[in-house]
Order: sequence, then structure tokens, then C-alpha cells
Amino acid sequence: MNVSGRTYPQLALDLQLCFPLYAATRAVTKRYVTLLKGTGLTYPQYLVMLVLWESDEPLSVTSLGQRLRLDSGTLTPLLKRLETAGLVRRDRDPGDERRVLVSLTEEGVAMEEQVSGVPQQLGASMGITRDEALALRDQLTELVDHLDTAESP
Repeated sequence: MNVSGRTYPQLALDLQLCFPLYAATRAVTKRYVTLLKGTGLTYPQYLVMLVLWESDEPLSVTSLGQRLRLDSGTLTPLLKRLETAGLVRRDRDPGDERRVLVSLTEEGVAMEEQVSGVPQQLGASMGITRDEALALRDQLTELVDHLDTAESP
């Protein structure tokens, strides 16, 4: 075994796509921590709120999970904390008691204005143009879509 990576040059860290994606995710998430400071929102909670703000009606936990690519085991604790903070309400669907619907409270609606500048602030700190950011977003979305539909080896 050659620890230096010369036996398998394809394993050099600098050649991997996964590492800059991982590092970028960590850096962006760290920046969100700073930008969301004082709101009481964590980055994952902010993502939940983004989805709820763009919806005109309550969303099922399943719909939220699909939109955010999160399973219910990850999403439910986020929703509980948002509910405890008074930003969302969870109610049983009167048409199907098995479904839980999530809606914004008045405080949750008001929070949207408080964080409305976050996307611009993040963009300003990224060092790329708006067009470059949009192109990168589209490329990453396409990458995730391909990986989601790729067959397992």
C-alpha cells in the first residue's frame, strides 16, 4: 500500500469533486450561522421557513421533506423546535388524520421580513456575480438530480 497516493493517483484529494463540494457546503453553512444570528433560526430551520414562505397553504410534513430532501426523522425535530419558537403550527389534516400539516404562525410570517436581506448578504460574501451564482445553483441542482436518479452500483 502506498500512502502517498501515487499508486492510485485518482485518489489524490485535489482531484476529487467531493471535497470542494463538502468544503463549500461547510463554508456557506458557517456564513448562514453569522447571517441568521439574532433571528433564533438555525440554517436548517431557515430552509424549512423558506419553503413555508413560498407556499400559500399549509404543507404536509411529507411535502416539506420532499422539497428539502430530508427524511421525517430529520425534519420532525426541526419542526418541533420551530413550533416551540412560535413560528409554525402543526395540525392533523382534517381530511386525513394520518397527515400532519405545517403552517406559519403570525410570528413566522413576520420573520420573513427580518431575514429578507440574507440572500443578498450571502451573495455579497461569495465573491461571484449574481449570474455566476445562478449558474452554479443550476449546475448543482442538475448534479443532485442526476445523483438521485443514478442507479446504485
